[in-house]
Amino acid sequence: MAFTAKDVQALREKTGCGMMDCKKALTECDGNMDAAIDFLREKGLASQAKKAGRIAAEGTVCAIVEDNIGVAVELNAETDFVANGEEFKALALKVAKIIADQNPADVDALIKCTEGGQTVEEMVQELFLKIRENIKIRRFARFEGNVVSYVHAGGKIGVLVKFDGDFDMNNAECITVGKNVAMQIAAMNPAYLDEASVPAEVLDKEKEILIAQMKEDPKMANKPDAVLAKIVEGKVGKYYKENCLVEQQYVIDNNLTVGKYVETTAKQLGKAFSISEYVRFEKGEGIEKRVDDFAAEVASMVK
Repeated sequence: MAFTAKDVQALREKTGCGMMDCKKALTECDGNMDAAIDFLREKGLASQAKKAGRIAAEGTVCAIVEDNIGVAVELNAETDFVANGEEFKALALKVAKIIADQNPADVDALIKCTEGGQTVEEMVQELFLKIRENIKIRRFARFEGNVVSYVHAGGKIGVLVKFDGDFDMNNAECITVGKNVAMQIAAMNPAYLDEASVPAEVLDKEKEILIAQMKEDPKMANKPDAVLAKIVEGKVGKYYKENCLVEQQYVIDNNLTVGKYVETTAKQLGKAFSISEYVRFEKGEGIEKRVDDFAAEVASMVK
């Protein structure tokens, strides 16, 4: 019995197993869906179906630079216990190196990448079979050029920052600048690189909110629109200083902005370079974590 890509997808949804495992099961079972499910269960793979529904909000962020290629990847698990394990961290590092070497377009392409005759998806599946926790590659970024990496708190936050100009990857002082900027990004979590990076719609929305706030203020409500507009522009400047990396107050020296720190230090080194782009991943950010009510659980057991 023939089967299609939709059948493979359907089997993945029913079992939570990997694409290649599902394809193999359907091949072995001549396209019979029920038989394929049994096949996967017999192989000890389909038990991941239950696990797949669990929230993988813990994990680690691995950030590396090799041969002027920087990679940051977030690998998620269900518990800190697993995320802090050597095998889990080793998998994150292995995946990061595969990204650096093979440059996949996205996560879907990444899981199909092969090393040593094994796909990344199979590597993840293999570790799952050992630890029996849901594991997911959530996202990654890859930069080429003058890139510096920084990992905070053993994998809680990972940062890549790229520099243009004559930034020297073999110069220890340049690398120190890179690390300092990366730590700034980790600590202050800027939303944008500079003023030009802020989307117009974000800025318009911010102005709209500021005007609405002032109209709610009795001291401001009766001021002319032209006056309110000037006040808004001043407040927008504050928004830039809080949300744009190069405009932020440099945490190590409050007398400088980050942009000024980079510019000044570059001149002292007889160079000219600036920050061109960056990425900051924090493990589990944006994922709604499961909240266990242990009191309610114990009460239900007593009943």
